[in-house]
Amino acid sequence: MRPLDKMPDRDIRLDACRGIALWFVFINHIPGNICSWLTLSHYGFSDTTEVFMFVSGLTCMMAYGHVFRSAGTWAMICHTVRRSWEIYSAFLLLTLFLVVAVYWIDADLADEANVAIVLQKPGEALSRAAILQYRPVNTDVLPTFVLFHLLFAPWLLLLLRWPNVTLAASALLYGLVQTYGWNLRGWPTNDWYFNPFAWQFLVTIGGWWAVVGHGRLAPFVMSRPAIMLSAAYLIWSLAVTMSWINPALELVVPQFLKALVYPIDKSDLDPLRLLHFLALAVCVANLAPAHWSVMRSRMLLGAVRCGENSLEIYCVGVLLSLAAYLVLRTISDGVLAQVIVSGTGIGLLTVFATLLTGFTGLAAPRIRLL
Repeated sequence: MRPLDKMPDRDIRLDACRGIALWFVFINHIPGNICSWLTLSHYGFSDTTEVFMFVSGLTCMMAYGHVFRSAGTWAMICHTVRRSWEIYSAFLLLTLFLVVAVYWIDADLADEANVAIVLQKPGEALSRAAILQYRPVNTDVLPTFVLFHLLFAPWLLLLLRWPNVTLAASALLYGLVQTYGWNLRGWPTNDWYFNPFAWQFLVTIGGWWAVVGHGRLAPFVMSRPAIMLSAAYLIWSLAVTMSWINPALELVVPQFLKALVYPIDKSDLDPLRLLHFLALAVCVANLAPAHWSVMRSRMLLGAVRCGENSLEIYCVGVLLSLAAYLVLRTISDGVLAQVIVSGTGIGLLTVFATLLTGFTGLAAPRIRLL
């Protein structure tokens, strides 16, 4: 039996997880938002970025793999390049919208939105954006996904032919990045925030899981030892992150442990972050089975709809987070105002996603991947 014949069908849990992650991203993009305590970032080493990368690798392999099986290599290449172009176009449009919004609404936000350089050197800045070297605030993940989709066709073929060798090569590149700090240069300063040489490993793990991992490792993932180890690691991670907030708890963390684990770098996907996400994934897989009725309930329908339209919702969420920050800064930044603004933003994202799904039609599905 070929690997594509064993590949699972679309899993509604993936859309639900991605939709919830998009809500969390919107909340976290509002500076000083009290509602950020509802998100993953305060309770462990990893956050919603890991969810996006893993789910994208898994869903890309499933979607493009089925295109490859039904229409061949050329059709699969066309799909990956087209999606890369869509993300690239969305990134450029979002950059322009952010610059225009800051210029016309409140120029004092230029530094916070990282668009001051565009207002000072528009020609060079937009040229750098066109080659993915310059990125306004909260858009860093989009150029990384542009590269991933552009290179997905050869990567998919390698995973189908030599899945374990491809995973090992990806792990080797990840290890070299941790050792030597390889990255792509940004502009005007710093490297890419989401280092593609590092984050490709999590995308590869997702693709590998779709090809062979779900069949070989599913018994282990569902086993009691895996659940206990994962839960223990999540509890330890929670204790460490709580020590960053509570000075009393910080005194309990031994100095040798601080020297061993710090800094926990996000840009290069620190191994502790990777392990935390994998432990979280094991627990979620066991607590939320594939045919769990809650996934099809009205309670999670909005998250599923947002997950189905992830690129559009991410871009709109970036703009809404800027609008929310302006509202809080000019009207009120109280706790009640933060809750209302956050809830309203999530509601608007859900309505927009529902309209998009209605327009595209579930009867003619397209590849909805960030």
